[in-house]
Amino acid sequence: MFNVLQYFLQNIFRNPPIPMRIIVLLGSVLIYGTTGFLYFELSENPDLSWSDGLWYTVVTMTTVGYGDFFPKTAGGRFLVGWPIMAIGIGLLGYALSVIAAVLITSKSKEMKGMSAFELKNHLIIFNFAGLAKIERILDELALDPAFGRSTPVVLVDELLDELPPELSRRGIHFVRGNPVRDETLSRAAVDRARHAVILCRNPGDPASDNLNVTIALAIEGRNRNTNTVVECVDQASEELLRKVGCDRIICTSRFGAIFVSQELLNPGVQEVINDMLSARDGQQIYFIKLNRDAPFSEFVKICRERQHLVLGTSSINGVRLNVPESTVVRKGDSLITIGTSRILIP
Repeated sequence: MFNVLQYFLQNIFRNPPIPMRIIVLLGSVLIYGTTGFLYFELSENPDLSWSDGLWYTVVTMTTVGYGDFFPKTAGGRFLVGWPIMAIGIGLLGYALSVIAAVLITSKSKEMKGMSAFELKNHLIIFNFAGLAKIERILDELALDPAFGRSTPVVLVDELLDELPPELSRRGIHFVRGNPVRDETLSRAAVDRARHAVILCRNPGDPASDNLNVTIALAIEGRNRNTNTVVECVDQASEELLRKVGCDRIICTSRFGAIFVSQELLNPGVQEVINDMLSARDGQQIYFIKLNRDAPFSEFVKICRERQHLVLGTSSINGVRLNVPESTVVRKGDSLITIGTSRILIP
């Protein structure tokens, strides 16, 4: 009890915080102006009330001056009106400047990545891999109702000095710090994140995979329920990322080689793949999870009625294309379809 009292005396009375100072001073001016106005002016106007005195004090402090109430006595003018005008205006200006400074400081801290966020079911993007790439990812995600534009997004990067204005206008949050440290992950609210995307900081350097492995390990150690998608350069890193516990791994070098070879053998294949993978226009590939067992032919019919083409199925055993229609698809498996928008299958 004594320690609490000592802390209260040292930190509140001797060195009170600025908000408390402002509140006490504003309260003192309001009390002084209200009581002083009534003390000197009641004799001239017996109908005055406490609310009238408070109204006069506030109007005088804010320099509005409606003129509905004003002092008629010398005491009311010189002992109440002038002090309120001199002290009140200055105090109100000081309070507004403190509020403005707090808002500016808060915005600056957020732009510099120094803030902490209390978010839930959000997406965290690790490593700033270029503005164009980040914007393309956000555009694609926003076009799918499963993600939507309302899902909060946090960008975590150690080398980025300030969040680009283009991302700030999108409402992206920024956390600057070492992405493998608990302090940085806590500020990004990784424990409550639904998705995490780990990009290669330097897409041409296989050594960047080492950082991504470490980030993935830090995430999985904090929250295994996070859907983690990791980008890597070297195919040799894929097996290590799987052991870490990543849900999905994208190897840029492997897919780059496939695109080059297929474009040589089948010119125009990249346009087809781009159309299927992009949500901007045209058709897109969807994985539709099933909640019941049924023959594959039944699901094909349902999808055809909804202008979706079924390519195959996806299960724990892998992907199967051109599945025989007599095959029974189990609950929990997914249909691989192509269509203009995501559908639900009863």
